[in-house]
Amino acid sequence: MAAKDQIDGINFEQRHGKERVRVGRVWRSGEDGRRYFVEWNVSISLLSDCVNAYVRADNSDIVATDTMKNTVYVKAKECTKQVSVEEFAIVLAKHFTAFYPQVTTAIIKIAEKPWERISINGQPHDHGFKLGSERHTTEVIVKKNGALRVTSGVEGLALLKTTQSGFEGFIRDQNTILPETRERMLATEVSASWRYHFESLSSISNQPLQFSEKYLRVKKVLIDTFFGPPKQGVYSPSVQATLYYMAQAVLGRFPDISSINLKMPNIHFLPVNLSSKVNPVIVKFEDDVYLPTDEPHGSIEASLSRTQSRM
Repeated sequence: MAAKDQIDGINFEQRHGKERVRVGRVWRSGEDGRRYFVEWNVSISLLSDCVNAYVRADNSDIVATDTMKNTVYVKAKECTKQVSVEEFAIVLAKHFTAFYPQVTTAIIKIAEKPWERISINGQPHDHGFKLGSERHTTEVIVKKNGALRVTSGVEGLALLKTTQSGFEGFIRDQNTILPETRERMLATEVSASWRYHFESLSSISNQPLQFSEKYLRVKKVLIDTFFGPPKQGVYSPSVQATLYYMAQAVLGRFPDISSINLKMPNIHFLPVNLSSKVNPVIVKFEDDVYLPTDEPHGSIEASLSRTQSRM
């Protein structure tokens, strides 16, 4: 997405912004004194009427990227109550489109670092946190007319099951050496993004932290569908099929999500068999000893959509 113009018969597209603005925010609960902490990595991109900066060296319509950076800290300070990463992105996008006449669209991307509250002897600590793994992400697009697109996501969600996975019936040709199997390790690192049905700023409810709660619920559905019931699990005939089941489960559970995209690399754990001329069986693989690898890996991606965007 970029601002489009025509200059001397040539199509010209441009956008500018500030990336990797890091901000930490602490909120203090007035009731019990508990502290809440987030760390965000913010990227801002503005579509604006500033063609003169490119073609006439006139910077009078440019919003300085340093100003964008400072705005992140100003708005973080103004959020006196705890907000989700999506809510903060909306605050920023609304500011840039409302405050600057020449800005037509603001695109805000934020990744939240996974700080998690620690527990001591089973009791949640009031102000102690440890770093987790997967990251909560968002992309918010706001136009000057109030049109809105909110996408949430999770990155780095590492999942593995040691059985209940196979891969059979695939194309075999002169370059195929992979054996068919109904018993293998299945490991992946899920990147998922889902778009909400909201189309305008006025359609967003004022319920606090609604996106944070929905993020946790969507993540749970993805994980539960991948693994299946605790005792018997669920069989995976391929990463493709499991990906589809996961995406389908999210759309089935959450009517306010209009589409979902999943990327699930097939991270391989290779069976270990060791032999020599002297000893033909040093280690015989019996679904027990593996060589973990992370490259090369299979790449599987798909999207399911309920509706098409009007934005």
